[in-house]
Amino acid sequence: MSIKWEYEEDNEILVFQVSGNLSFTELNNAQLEAEKIIQQGRIKILTVAENFTGWDDKDEWEDLTFMDRNDQFIEKMAIVGDPKWKELTYAFTLKGLRNFPIEYFEEDHEEFARTWLTE
Repeated sequence: MSIKWEYEEDNEILVFQVSGNLSFTELNNAQLEAEKIIQQGRIKILTVAENFTGWDDKDEWEDLTFMDRNDQFIEKMAIVGDPKWKELTYAFTLKGLRNFPIEYFEEDHEEFARTWLTE
C-alpha cells in the first residue's frame, strides 16, 4: 500500500494518492500529517485511487476521531477511481452523514473532479 499527499495551495486542494490495499495505520498517519493544513480553514480533498485493491480488514476502522476533529474544516471531497469501488467508497467515507458533499468520479475523470471541487 502506498499513500502520499500534497497540498495545492492555489486551489486549496489537498490531494491524496492511494494505491494497493489501504490500512488504517497508513491512512491515519497521512491524515495526521495533513491535519495542520486541513485545520487552517475551508479545504477541499481530492483522493486519487490507482491500482486500489481495498481496505485492510485487520484494523480499527471504527475510529472516527479524525472526522470529529476535522470535518468542520472540509468543504468538499472528491474521489477518483475504478467504478467498482464507488458504493463501498461511499460507505467508507460515510457519504450523506457528513456535513460536506462527497462525489465519486471514474478514473479518467480527474479533471471533472477538480472542476467540481472548485465550483
